[in-house]
Amino acid sequence: MDRIWLKHYPAGVPSEVDPNLFPSLKELFESACRKHAGAPAFTNMNATLSYAQLEELSRAFAAWLQNKAGLVPGDRIALMMPNVLQYPVALFGALRAGLVIVNTNPLYTATELAHQLTDSGAKVIVILENFAHVLEKVLPQTGVKHVLVTGVGDLLGFPRGLIVNTVLRHVRKQVAPWSIPQAIRFKDALSTGLGLQWAPPTVGPEDIAFLQYTGGTTGVSKGAILTHRNMVVNVLQAGAILAGDADRGDPPVVVTALPLYHIFSLTVNALLFAHLGGRNLLITNPRDFPGFVAELRKYKFHFISGVNTLYNALLHTPGFESLDFSALRMSLGGGMAVQGTVAAHWKKVTGCVLTQGWGLTETSPVVSANPPGLDFNGSIGVPLPSTDIAVADDAGNELGINQVGELCVRGPQVMRGYWNRPDETAQVKMGEWLRTGDIGRMDAQGFFYIEDRKKDMIIVSGFNVYPNEVESVAVEHPGILEAAAVSQPDERAGEVVALFVVRKDPNLTAESVIEHCRIQLTNYKVPKHVYFRSELPKTNVGKILRRSLRDELLAQSKR
Repeated sequence: MDRIWLKHYPAGVPSEVDPNLFPSLKELFESACRKHAGAPAFTNMNATLSYAQLEELSRAFAAWLQNKAGLVPGDRIALMMPNVLQYPVALFGALRAGLVIVNTNPLYTATELAHQLTDSGAKVIVILENFAHVLEKVLPQTGVKHVLVTGVGDLLGFPRGLIVNTVLRHVRKQVAPWSIPQAIRFKDALSTGLGLQWAPPTVGPEDIAFLQYTGGTTGVSKGAILTHRNMVVNVLQAGAILAGDADRGDPPVVVTALPLYHIFSLTVNALLFAHLGGRNLLITNPRDFPGFVAELRKYKFHFISGVNTLYNALLHTPGFESLDFSALRMSLGGGMAVQGTVAAHWKKVTGCVLTQGWGLTETSPVVSANPPGLDFNGSIGVPLPSTDIAVADDAGNELGINQVGELCVRGPQVMRGYWNRPDETAQVKMGEWLRTGDIGRMDAQGFFYIEDRKKDMIIVSGFNVYPNEVESVAVEHPGILEAAAVSQPDERAGEVVALFVVRKDPNLTAESVIEHCRIQLTNYKVPKHVYFRSELPKTNVGKILRRSLRDELLAQSKR
């Protein structure tokens, strides 16, 4: 697959980026802090950290990690927080200490959390107190030596921070009781770190920056190894597309509603806009759409990223249509397919095109995007600078225009492999090419389209759910003989998990199946619908035909 297709870029966008511009994310961040010291970097609940303040606090955390936790470059640190100011402080502090960051979903169950902490070998975790009770259950099973706990309001200043923490703990009862004797407050670690000496480590492009976990086809998640080079290059690639729109005098404000522990938001919002000197407006609870809209009313924002379901929900939230969109330059959709009806509605209300891009955790994540300003066309756009996409058959042979096959990617943002899983790495890497598992085609103009997913992945509001994981949990129920998980169309989430079950216990109910799954699975992975069957459709070798079940549900949804 050596053929390079014509790429369409706006005027001034290069076909290649310089992968050596910054040797690491550490240098990229420190350069941004020097250049934009007085500018606002992150805002949350009316509190703002400037680049100078973020530099000081992240340096303090790096010093604490070195001197008090005794960590050395290459050690792993887990971050388990939603979008609060503590996240970027911990993120950039860990990178400046040369550590490997393990982003951890705060919604994980104890089972999922234990797997990720043990698999990654994390020695430290920074966790929001709302989820500390989950960590308490599994901590003895892990190698975590240092636990730093924080509250939502800890960096909001006085009295706002005290009020927020009091309301969450005692009024809304959102902090469950927990007891971890060795835990310390993250804020105390920062205070201590301010008085410690930080020794800047040497961090190079091939050093690992992130173990970014993604769903596993074998039933457990696996960590994509993303190096500093992978991440720096992807920031520069995305920036080459957006820079013209971002550089218009005032520092750009980007609405960050997707969680920063998600690779899309991490790269496109936190890292890219730090590089551009932008201001991230952090939305801690984007599911509170009235509150979300109220927050947007306070600012003139230039960029917003999100998934289709988020845009659709905003459009149906009272008051959204009356916001000031005069500064909005770009709306970027990713993580799941953007629906044409949502894109049309978004442009009508905001006057801004909803631009679709595409990527994977394994590609840091952005692979392609539509040029800014181009009307919505249903495509995932064209490859980013320094990136090639090919459409291949199962044997790896490249296909022609409008022929459907697996999308394969080549570029400097492609991961090194999966952490401690050479067998799974070998299944997706073909030399410098990555098999994405997505089925698509390229039109005569060089734009790519996703047609289907090669694997049976289910995408719930932009989050990947793998059927094997759901099924392996479901069949642990003593009343279940067989189970098959498939996607079911859903107006709100795009897709939800549907579970087809063959009973072992004739008295088994759908409610008991769902409650069983809820114990071990994050909420978005829990089946929303359970259907009982006397038998499941199978191939002649006994493999369950998920596609047959999925097609049945799709046909029902069209009636």
